[in-house]
Amino acid sequence: MSAVPLRPHSEHSKDRTSKRLSTESNGTSDGGMGSSTPVEITALEESFRRFAIHGDTRATGKDMHGKNWSKLCKDCGVIDGKNVTLTDVDIVFSKVKKKSCRTITFEEFKVALGELARKKYKEKTGEDAEAEVFKLIEGKAPVIAGVTRAVASPTVSRLTDTTKFTGSHKERFDQTGRGKGKAGRVDLVDTSGYVSGYKHRGTYEKKVNKPTDGRPM
Repeated sequence: MSAVPLRPHSEHSKDRTSKRLSTESNGTSDGGMGSSTPVEITALEESFRRFAIHGDTRATGKDMHGKNWSKLCKDCGVIDGKNVTLTDVDIVFSKVKKKSCRTITFEEFKVALGELARKKYKEKTGEDAEAEVFKLIEGKAPVIAGVTRAVASPTVSRLTDTTKFTGSHKERFDQTGRGKGKAGRVDLVDTSGYVSGYKHRGTYEKKVNKPTDGRPM
């Protein structure tokens, strides 16, 4: 029997690494402690992951809920209100996802975009329409501007308008609406000698202490 030459350990390692990268690129994983090697992903998949984990701390980024799918289509301009509406987005989501699932994978995500692309760009071919929709999404992230913006409410405005406060509450703020601090909470004794509400307080001291500019006494 002819002896089979043994392969170096380094070659076995290269084979295992190539296999792992291949499975991760296809969206699968063999599991195990050594399967965390980073894999380069496309700009479209990166946007998919950003929207997939939006608002969900437990999300892995591998699948997307219907709510975030609708947000992606809205934030990225896929929905135009004419050729593609929110109803169209919901219908396509239900069409491409598996019946027993509430989410879609990245591959199903691309199929859904293809469905919307043909509706949005009716004058283009299928591939050209998909390319246009992909450009709308690539590199984008969820829009979160204005999340902490206060909502105007007559009730809130009335309760926070210091000019309409009465009684002891009114005494806690000055004319600009700024709190007086301790002076607004504690009755401080005024020992200046002026009556309450006198508007020309301090004017006499200014006249008495006014410099004479070298004039004889």
